[in-house]
Amino acid sequence: MTTDARSLLVPYDGSVNAKRALDYAIEQAQSTGAELHLLNVQPPLSGDVATFVGRGNVRQYHHDEAEKILAPARRKVESAGLPLHCHIGVGQPGPVIADFVDQLKSTQVVMGTRGLGSALGLLLGSVATHVVGHVKVPVTLIK
Repeated sequence: MTTDARSLLVPYDGSVNAKRALDYAIEQAQSTGAELHLLNVQPPLSGDVATFVGRGNVRQYHHDEAEKILAPARRKVESAGLPLHCHIGVGQPGPVIADFVDQLKSTQVVMGTRGLGSALGLLLGSVATHVVGHVKVPVTLIK
């Protein structure tokens, strides 16, 4: 990716709003030539579980679960004729998304919203609120 290229990061959990965000990102990528990155964030397993089943098995479990969620999105992007980069993160979604924005040098985040939590969280969703507050690139929120 050149420094002038746009790079859209779409956090994707398979929800209705995430699907809408993906549709919007596909349109943007088609019209601007932006690179499209999908990110699925898996919740961490408790330390006891991870210790019992082993690091390799935990990594495989997260990969398998993320692939189940990403597969329909991958097909949709491919049917639109766009190249795609898929990523899997593990942890709390807000901080993981913010970290991936930095790692990938994304120029924009396109994500769905949810109504959970406090008054601000009720409007945006706690993950969206975290991302908006912690990244230095534009964030487009899709309801």
